[in-house]
Amino acid sequence: MKLKKKNILGIVGLGYVGLPLAFEFSKYFEVIGFDINKNRVKELRNNFDENNEISNSKLKNSKVKYSSSPDDLKKCNIFIITVPTPVLKNKKPDLRPLKNSSILVAKYLKKNSIVIYESTVFPGCTEEVCVPLLAKFSELKYNIDFFCGYSPERINFGDKKHTLTSIKKITSGSSPQISNIIDKLYARIIKAGTYKAKSIKVAETAKVIENTQRDLNIALVNEFSMIFDRLNIKTTDVLKAALTKWNFLDFKPGLVGGHCIGVDPYYLTFKSKKIGYNPKLILRGRKINDEFPKYIANKISKKFKKKSKILFMGASFKNDIPDYRNSKSLSLYKLLNKKYNVDIYDPLIDPNKFFKDQKIKMLKKIKKNYYDVIIISVQHMKIKRMGLKKILKFGKKNSLFFDIFDLFKSKINQWSL
Repeated sequence: MKLKKKNILGIVGLGYVGLPLAFEFSKYFEVIGFDINKNRVKELRNNFDENNEISNSKLKNSKVKYSSSPDDLKKCNIFIITVPTPVLKNKKPDLRPLKNSSILVAKYLKKNSIVIYESTVFPGCTEEVCVPLLAKFSELKYNIDFFCGYSPERINFGDKKHTLTSIKKITSGSSPQISNIIDKLYARIIKAGTYKAKSIKVAETAKVIENTQRDLNIALVNEFSMIFDRLNIKTTDVLKAALTKWNFLDFKPGLVGGHCIGVDPYYLTFKSKKIGYNPKLILRGRKINDEFPKYIANKISKKFKKKSKILFMGASFKNDIPDYRNSKSLSLYKLLNKKYNVDIYDPLIDPNKFFKDQKIKMLKKIKKNYYDVIIISVQHMKIKRMGLKKILKFGKKNSLFFDIFDLFKSKINQWSL
């Protein structure tokens, strides 16, 4: 087997991960971009990406063929699966999107097809869960008729500097030959270079610990901030001083949400428990980060009056993106809204879509001289560009201002982490 230009790639899932992949690979190969969401396919055909990962002009010049019809995958011989891997309410892995995608792709496998997974999973998932489904529904033999690989996504959503092509890519394959083919495939688009892992399981594990490590580091700093608050010293002042040592890690307090850092550690702990080890530290870090919105809500609400009208700015799970899945900023809003009259606003989120998903009305316009309390919970550049002077006009005279992550670095800020 050799990597040839006549290879046709099928990218399954056109979200934050799949769309940039499809776009870059289409410069070298014929690419079918498949998604079960017909509206998503329709907007991409109209050269619009609601996630703002690929610009309208770039989409217009792209050669990707977008489709929501599975039969369009028939002619593909390399499949890259980039579907979400969330958790259930009990924090166990929800593998339904991954399993369904594997079954779908299996129907179109032919001799020498390669299936590559990019979704974050627990160690062993590709070969223990996905491969049996591929074999069963294709009626082909693994590593004889079809082959697999794993190359974990490393997309940093909303980051225009660290993009797909500028981040080193881990690759792996189900045999030495397939490993080489997959590595060469990604090397075509990854300017930062590739790294061949020793096995699929090694690549899976590397990915899941990347996000687990980040989650734990943020949990540590979040715990620091709770201690420093009781000591009546600012966390930012302490961290600035500590950073003067070369090996002190630069992490800041944060609301850890979304579908990566706040989810992926549970995939590792799930597998860990399965093999007989209870991972105490990882789960403790998760608990600290999950409960952090409650700590902030209790802290700032002590200064509220009972009938305070509150403006809450920021609903997405991180800065400068419109995605509010598993948003801890949104969790903070919900905690406050149980006791107070809270209006929510986010300049990056479509209020109609938000209401459809969350059943929460989001402001389209903000009233002036109306609010007793103004809270900024997400550091969107669009909020910063509004300017502090304009934002304060939304409040009444002597209204309280809480800039939780100190976006404006103002002396009138009542409290920040």
